[in-house]
Amino acid sequence: MLSTPVLALELDLSVDEEIRKNYNPSKLENETLPPLPRVNSTNTGGTTGGTTTTAPPKTLPTGAQTPQGESSGFQKYPVKTGEYKKKTGIKVRSGQKFTVRSNQAVSSGTRVGARISFSLKYDTPLKRSGYVIPAGTVFHGEIVDSHNPQFTGNGGLLAMMVDSITYNGSTTGIEAKITKANHKKIFINNIKGERGYIDGMVRSMKPGRKFFNTMMRWTDKLSDLGILVILTPITVVSGAAVYGVNMIGSPVFAIFSKGSKVYFPAGTEFEIKMQEEAYL
Repeated sequence: MLSTPVLALELDLSVDEEIRKNYNPSKLENETLPPLPRVNSTNTGGTTGGTTTTAPPKTLPTGAQTPQGESSGFQKYPVKTGEYKKKTGIKVRSGQKFTVRSNQAVSSGTRVGARISFSLKYDTPLKRSGYVIPAGTVFHGEIVDSHNPQFTGNGGLLAMMVDSITYNGSTTGIEAKITKANHKKIFINNIKGERGYIDGMVRSMKPGRKFFNTMMRWTDKLSDLGILVILTPITVVSGAAVYGVNMIGSPVFAIFSKGSKVYFPAGTEFEIKMQEEAYL
């Protein structure tokens, strides 16, 4: 951090000298470059002090705008495709929702970058429009993030984005996200598997609880054997000690537990919500 102000870039200017040695810049300028255009000039008051006054041109340059606003023949740029669709296309407003079914099975083990597709489940009317998007219209998307269940009880992750729609044989880019998966709301476009840390703590205490129950059964048996009742404190204390150590250490043991996996079979219902308006 302290050395960053003194960093510098040293430029090697010796290449300019090499160019001057091998080439003649003045000669290249005279022989290679085209000559400058000549402009006819008229002397309006003679030459005063060696200065010549140049009269303005009588005609406008090619491509200029005439004073009456008429076109001078300058070729305009073609209309952009996006502007054309905006004027003639079907507008899908931001916030429009579509209920779809997945065409493939996806899970937290699906690789990032994998392409996925969805089919529209119902005929869906567009907001403030007389158009209806028919059932079966295909939406396309991509897996943008995923990972399998991890240690510390972290569940699997699956994040999908919808980037295009195929309507009447034409594919249009859109920006949309998944808001529901299998009728459950999705937040921040991330589908998370259930965390398993608490379950891991409960599972890690099972051995201690099992050992404690075994010692309690032995305590009951020893208490019915006369003189051997003197051994019951040993069984009680040992069972309680092991169970206590297991309970205290369960937060550490649960670190090695994993959460649940995310998996959706083909045909799972999703809800897609438009983030930006689009024109089909």
